[in-house]
Amino acid sequence: MLKIERVRKTKETDISLAIDFDGSGDCQVTTNLPFFDHLLSSLGKHGRFDIDLKVKGDLQVDDHHVVEDVGIALGEAVRQAQAERGSIRRFGSAIVPMDDALVLLALDLGGRSYLEAPIKF
Repeated sequence: MLKIERVRKTKETDISLAIDFDGSGDCQVTTNLPFFDHLLSSLGKHGRFDIDLKVKGDLQVDDHHVVEDVGIALGEAVRQAQAERGSIRRFGSAIVPMDDALVLLALDLGGRSYLEAPIKF
């Protein structure tokens, strides 16, 4: 069983995260941002790993502190899991039709961050 636990406390957020990478997709996510909760729960469900995430944040100021710090905690957990178990591949890609969206994703867990999101409304 590969279970990673992370705690991240800053001036803006208090995060408790546990991920079982050998889980079944059971997710208990509480960020107090409903759409973000939905996205994170979908990640665990379709990735077939369990996520237990509890977040307290300064939502009265802005949502971005919660989103940013959860991303950092998740990234640290994935990096630790990758180091502990070599079976987590560094590269992956997928094209996924979900609901009313078609998502094209290419992912590299090599540590060099980059995001391109040409979103049109």
